[in-house]
Amino acid sequence: MDMNNDDDPPLTIAEMLERARHKMTMSKPAAANITAKPYTWTAPDKIPMRDWLYGGHLIRQFVSATVASGGIGKSSLVISETMAMLSGRPLLGVKTEQLRVWYFNLEDPTEEIARRIQAVALHFNLEPDDIGDRLFVNSGRDQPLVIAEVSERTPFICSPVVDALVEEIIDNGVDIIIVDPFVSCHKLPENDNSGIDAVVKEWGRVADRADCAVHLVHHIRKGEQEVTVESARGGGSFGDGCRSVRVVNRMTEPEAKTCGIDKPRLHFRTYIDKGNLAPPADNSDWFKLVSVDLGNNPFGGVAGDNVGVVTKWEWPNPLDGVTGRDFDAVADAIRAGHWRADSQAKSWVGIPIAKALDLSLAVKVERAKVAGLIKIWLAAGSLVEVDGVDDKRNKRKFVEVTGE
Repeated sequence: MDMNNDDDPPLTIAEMLERARHKMTMSKPAAANITAKPYTWTAPDKIPMRDWLYGGHLIRQFVSATVASGGIGKSSLVISETMAMLSGRPLLGVKTEQLRVWYFNLEDPTEEIARRIQAVALHFNLEPDDIGDRLFVNSGRDQPLVIAEVSERTPFICSPVVDALVEEIIDNGVDIIIVDPFVSCHKLPENDNSGIDAVVKEWGRVADRADCAVHLVHHIRKGEQEVTVESARGGGSFGDGCRSVRVVNRMTEPEAKTCGIDKPRLHFRTYIDKGNLAPPADNSDWFKLVSVDLGNNPFGGVAGDNVGVVTKWEWPNPLDGVTGRDFDAVADAIRAGHWRADSQAKSWVGIPIAKALDLSLAVKVERAKVAGLIKIWLAAGSLVEVDGVDDKRNKRKFVEVTGE
């Protein structure tokens, strides 16, 4: 959209924003011209399939969001996903076509964004040809992106900014635009439910007009524990206006103990939450932050900038590598003694299991594997807890092999 005379220099988005003031307020009533549109019957097999662009999260013509606390790695996650979408390689386990992505980071300087992008490329051995001309990157420090403001206590959409944005998306064939973080793309009070609703819906119109997916990266309220869609800062209308809301939670200490992890802060899980119950830890998508040295020390060596890169991490399955013959050995070892269910007991049933499987209970990961196997075999009925007495005639819970 050309907003200048031919002889004038092109307007920046900031100048467009100034011209947008008072153009359209959210409080003005719409023209009373509503027409009921008759429905046209369409055979189900003739309706186009939804155009999912990345997993079950990003979809063309819709707004999706990722919600997380600060410092957990959500921006690093988004960048790893961006590089996967650009290259068409399943860097995090999701298959995708080569897509064109516009990453608009409204917080960090351009150099920091470049560090994160190149760290991902370095870790996954990506070359310039893997990216091609499909990536567009802007920093809010150089070019703000504000699509809504308040004037005289009235919120309004900055229509010229939105129009220019849509035109740029179309001209560059962008499939996905990422706005990180959402709070910086507007200047409305975060507790203004109707205002935030209007901003999210405006992003929906951008997705529709430009035929792209919009991905909003959002912060949570302070003091939240388990992050859900209701944890998003601002009014509840933010989550309501998105087609998909993914939440990010750091690994807890109990989860770390269950799987034998020493550094839980490097691990986090995600799941799609739109009012649904959180899935069990082992059914979430798990990721791990690894440190990548850029090798940019001017004096040589490895002491360059270290950048966190998000990688795929699998919740360990205790049954991995365990065969039926292994269980037979475990069963024989358990039958040879009198073993307690309590993991703190000196005669814990995990002791013969670890010995039969050549595992060490002194190694956290291996101890967690043994505990996981006991839980699985008890649930399957292969093992059973029974009442008994110890050497001092105290009532205790013991574990035995079921039947023969």
